[in-house]
Amino acid sequence: MKKTEKLIFETMKFFEGDEKRIQHFIKVHSLAKLIAKGEELDKETIETVEAAAIVHDVGIKPAEEKFGKCDGKLQESEGPFPAWKLMNKVGFSTKVMDRACYLVAHHHSYENVDGIDLQILIEADFLVNAYEDGLSDSAKMSGFENLFKTRTGKELFSLIYKI
Repeated sequence: MKKTEKLIFETMKFFEGDEKRIQHFIKVHSLAKLIAKGEELDKETIETVEAAAIVHDVGIKPAEEKFGKCDGKLQESEGPFPAWKLMNKVGFSTKVMDRACYLVAHHHSYENVDGIDLQILIEADFLVNAYEDGLSDSAKMSGFENLFKTRTGKELFSLIYKI
């Protein structure tokens, strides 16, 4: 089994019983991997994108436990530590873990996107959240116009939402 597949299992264990969170990260991972491959990124960047997509929301659980809420900023601040632990458990390199944790810590910060890997995570997360949150067509289009930069992400948005 690949490291990313092992990470999926470990993250499912982390969220055990939380159907919504498990379904969410599986979808974000699938779309992030598709975008990364569509953009023809190198193997290490694809691995980083995949790992980050799998663990991007692990900050929700400690945020809810500590603060009784899990807004985007709390997810970003509380996510890197459990993300690191999960990735380390399955044997990711320090370089991949460092960057993936950075992505976890910034996936709700849409200004100053500093790399294609963060851009992809933001796009994949939006594609899933737009559906799960029941965004209006105008909110979806606003997100599309303000957030999407990759050719593959734009194509997926068009295919999924057809607006």
